Amino acid sequence: MSNWGQPFGYADGSDDEDEDGEGGYQQTYSNKDSLIFLVDCGEPMTKKSVPGEDSHFQLCMRCARSVLTNKIISSDKDLLGVVFFGTDKKQNSGNFEHVYVLQDLDQPSAARILELETLLEDGFDFEAAYGHNSGYSLSDALWTCSNMFSQSTQKIGHKRVLLFTNNDDPHPNNLATQRQAKTKAKDLHEIGIDVELMHLTQPGKEFDLSKFYQDIVFSPDDEDLGVIPDPAEKFEELLIRVRAKDHKKRSLGKLALTLGEGLELGVGVYNLVRQQNKPYPVKLFKKTNEQLKPKSRMFCEDTGELLMPTDITKYQVYGGKNIVCEKEELTEIKNFGESGLLLMGFKPRSAIKRHYYMQPAQFLFPDENVVRGSTSLFAALLKRCLAREVVAICRYIPRKNTPPVFVALIPQEEELDEHNVQVTPPGFHLLFLPFSEDFRKLTLPEQTRATIAQINKAKDVVKKLQFNFRSENFENPVLQTHYRNLEALALDRDKPEEITDLTAPKNEMIKKKAGKVLEEFKELVFPEGYEPGAKQRKVGGGEPKKPKPTVDVDMNQYAQDGKLAKLTVAVLKEFCTKNGLASAGKKNDLVETVKNFFGV
Repeated sequence: MSNWGQPFGYADGSDDEDEDGEGGYQQTYSNKDSLIFLVDCGEPMTKKSVPGEDSHFQLCMRCARSVLTNKIISSDKDLLGVVFFGTDKKQNSGNFEHVYVLQDLDQPSAARILELETLLEDGFDFEAAYGHNSGYSLSDALWTCSNMFSQSTQKIGHKRVLLFTNNDDPHPNNLATQRQAKTKAKDLHEIGIDVELMHLTQPGKEFDLSKFYQDIVFSPDDEDLGVIPDPAEKFEELLIRVRAKDHKKRSLGKLALTLGEGLELGVGVYNLVRQQNKPYPVKLFKKTNEQLKPKSRMFCEDTGELLMPTDITKYQVYGGKNIVCEKEELTEIKNFGESGLLLMGFKPRSAIKRHYYMQPAQFLFPDENVVRGSTSLFAALLKRCLAREVVAICRYIPRKNTPPVFVALIPQEEELDEHNVQVTPPGFHLLFLPFSEDFRKLTLPEQTRATIAQINKAKDVVKKLQFNFRSENFENPVLQTHYRNLEALALDRDKPEEITDLTAPKNEMIKKKAGKVLEEFKELVFPEGYEPGAKQRKVGGGEPKKPKPTVDVDMNQYAQDGKLAKLTVAVLKEFCTKNGLASAGKKNDLVETVKNFFGV
């Protein structure tokens, strides 16, 4: 899944800002997120339940290392910290017992990643380095995290604590300590600090949330806690949950969805998936190695005088004259109404065709900050659209001064996997609909059409090679190689980590599943003697293409008339080869060789 906090663009995909700088949605978040890994370091966490496998503590450190590495690439301005509780040693600003701040809240760096890697080495002894002590207070650990957020000198947007533990009842016989921890967790929630539980399971023991942690974890304002996921057992399960929680799901915009006169609800617009490209190179000043920042200025073409924004006007040519428009007039021309979604009606889901696709869809989710009570109304609308199999047609104005478009809101039901982890969120996919002028008729040349037998055999091939495709299971090998090279350079390693190209076809598996059907398909479609990749291929079952005949020219006459440059390189090379002359080089070199041959 990609970051959700990208700039909100026009409906046509552009990202230009309004001239007057006014947007039709709210942007109240800061660009920097902060995340603290709060790790239980009791003996059950550091003890290996199965020889040869990682302990729960090592799984947590691997997750933290993965997140730090990912943050350096995706959002290096975010702040991260690592805190241990249940240790014998202490190191924190509040001087709390059994709480050890391994890494303060700061931006990710290569040194911080290397520090975490030392904790994953086979010879590392946690008992000797930090020790264990069960006399800790979870309230003190949460207080330490709160102090780290408040003492940070940088402006922080979203604050989140990921609590890793396999102990479902940390204070079984101390009601006062339990009450302090629950009170502190509630205080953190009220000041905007989210505490997320990343619980793990011990062999032969179930993790019971009702004992303690159901009063520690609160649902964020923009999320529905719903069903609590089962405890994680493997690194992959834990990493998926950590990556889903390690950043704030930032909306592209917060808008009002108007269902009728006097009835509206607030929604947030999100991007679920977007294309990831290589980062652009950064230009540096060679003397100081500082980053260069481009700055543009406009000058008068006639006088060379520096122009101010008030000196620049815009015009439209009409009837051979320049019709000048003031800035206020341009703003009024582009104003199509207030931003938001206006319900126009409903259509059967079957009315939305695949060829209506114009650009990547967006996603709608209720937002209580825009209109109180939006979640209940949104859920009711979603439930009825799913039950009646209809889509909502709306007029969509993303922000002020943007033209309206029509969209279809396609309902999607929530889907959970076998561990009660959300696979697909509930909400509406916002699909952009084309206008009538977007449709055009194509005049295609006549082509050889496949026979019924060939079509049926092709269907058999497709059925044999079907599998459950998910785009997130196939990483871009070019991007991964680029990131691995950067990682090796930053961490001063001899060579980058090897990657597996998941996009490469698995020929052995394909041959095993559909080898016979593929051979039958080739016999039906391709002519006898067909060799894939051969230069000479038969076209439409006829004779192979013949090479073009060589043009017979009077080379001497062309040389005398100075017209050798009009001949092709192939003709010049053929003449040079036949007469034992050098045929290497560019066209000008060949022309000079032929001239010298005829003494011109």
